[in-house]
Amino acid sequence: MDFQAGILQDGSPMESLEKQLICPICLEMFSKPVVILPCQHNLCRKCANDVFQAANPYWQSRGSVISGGRFRCPSCRHEVLLDRHGVYGLQRNLLVENIIDIYKQECSSRPLKKGEHPMCKEHEDERINIYCVTCEVPTCSMCKVFGAHKDCEVAPLQNIFQGQKTELNNCISMLVAGNDRIQTIISQLEDSCRSTEENSEAAKRELCARFDALTELLEEKKSELLQRITREQGDKTGFIQGLICQYKEQLEKSSRLVETAIQAMEETGGAAFLMVRPPNLPLQIVEASKGGRLEKIEHGYENMDAFSVSLDHLAEAVRSLDFDTAEEDEEYFDGEEEEVEE
Repeated sequence: MDFQAGILQDGSPMESLEKQLICPICLEMFSKPVVILPCQHNLCRKCANDVFQAANPYWQSRGSVISGGRFRCPSCRHEVLLDRHGVYGLQRNLLVENIIDIYKQECSSRPLKKGEHPMCKEHEDERINIYCVTCEVPTCSMCKVFGAHKDCEVAPLQNIFQGQKTELNNCISMLVAGNDRIQTIISQLEDSCRSTEENSEAAKRELCARFDALTELLEEKKSELLQRITREQGDKTGFIQGLICQYKEQLEKSSRLVETAIQAMEETGGAAFLMVRPPNLPLQIVEASKGGRLEKIEHGYENMDAFSVSLDHLAEAVRSLDFDTAEEDEEYFDGEEEEVEE
């Protein structure tokens, strides 16, 4: 850490030191234990774990075999790769911990500064302590009495803070539950895709086994029927893969919203939270939670039972052999009757 640069700029060594000890996630002083990332930046272990969980929302639900994960450093965006221990596999920065202990001992008797609470831009000596319901912005008492919000409806800042934070927390829970449902649907679609491929391969093997028992006369017909199975397989798997891509895109979007919401939840101050939180974040979350309503496949879509033939006929009937289809048989016989009448 560059302590000397901060001392030259601010003129106060303790203030410069304090800026170097602020976590970029919670914006509070590092709490023990402090972890050091491969890019040499520091984070509170809890904050590192929150960022990691936001980037890997299903890391804890993978059973006993954990393969690790990855996230990006909030300071430099460097990608951090973790092993199966997660953030607990990162190295502790004992030097920073010792510096924090010394700093807290030196500053234990220092009074709080006015600037530690958000102040009104219009009235520099007034703290932001109320919320304008009409304009949906935090403000100060002077703005309500004499300023731009004198004709607006206001409410206690703490009440709005608690209400909106509770709403956002509920939205996060709803979004996480929606992500679980989407992941379940994706797994089912992947299983259906595998079943379609397996059933297609089984139908191919059965068809080949029956054609191999016949003479060379069956080879041309066998190739034709195999191509029809392959086309049907391609149509079905292509449709299912398209659905999988749609659900994965929805899952990625939801995960980004979860990460944004969790970062907003880290704000402990009412005014700071309301100033940082995007106003339309709950609406985005509610819209993203509807991802499970995307198109689904019908039950039994992966079955390939229609592509089955019976080869228990005479060799003279081989040239007219086809998959069992009642409508085609009726058209065939109708055509024969018309030829007879002509």
